[in-house]
Amino acid sequence: MPKRSDSLDLYAKVEDLLGVKEAAPRLYAHYLLFLNPIAFDTLLDVGCGSGDFLLQMQKALEIPQVKGIDLSPLMVSKTREQGLDAEVIDLCDLEDTYDVITAVFDMLNYLDPEQLKRFLACVTNHLNEGGYFLCDINTLYGFENVAVGSYIVDDEERFLTVDSDFEEGEYISEFTLFEKEGTCYAKSKETIRQYYHSVKDIVQQSGLALLVNNEVDLYKLEEGDKRFLVLQKM
Repeated sequence: MPKRSDSLDLYAKVEDLLGVKEAAPRLYAHYLLFLNPIAFDTLLDVGCGSGDFLLQMQKALEIPQVKGIDLSPLMVSKTREQGLDAEVIDLCDLEDTYDVITAVFDMLNYLDPEQLKRFLACVTNHLNEGGYFLCDINTLYGFENVAVGSYIVDDEERFLTVDSDFEEGEYISEFTLFEKEGTCYAKSKETIRQYYHSVKDIVQQSGLALLVNNEVDLYKLEEGDKRFLVLQKM
């Protein structure tokens, strides 16, 4: 996982304005359908965000032990508020191993190629033998046709603008947030970057066996905007 930055906490403040929660159930269903018939005792969610995914998996599957990690203290605090075990820590610094590791809602796309290589090595090291790594990644179509452009949204307390572009495998989003403080607004601005990764890259760098490679269409467009992957440590 990349080093913690203010951009993660800014994203945490505005995640509910971005339509993520509305699209999430359609994505979570892929994870649940795979995990439902699998016997396992421990699950680690990397980049756990506010803990919604972890909470839904725990309720549906009654997993004996779940844990979430994230580099944003704000996100970890939200996960803990849901009664879940969560920690601000880099995956590579953990000591435990797990039957299942998940990285949900294009978490891998926030890693540049070098960070991805390091992250996947740590995933392999923290999986038990026979364990599963489940993730989803943005497709080229998703980057080029779903995420690019300008986006403006507000509620009574916040006004957010997002300007995004995708070029040469790199997706750059300029987030500008105005938060109401009394009769004034405080402005914060951050740049958030994502990177296109192919399924081949992930399989080769992880050294894991690819079991599932499914197209996911969250926004009902002409092509899938994500791919859902399951890999196993043999």
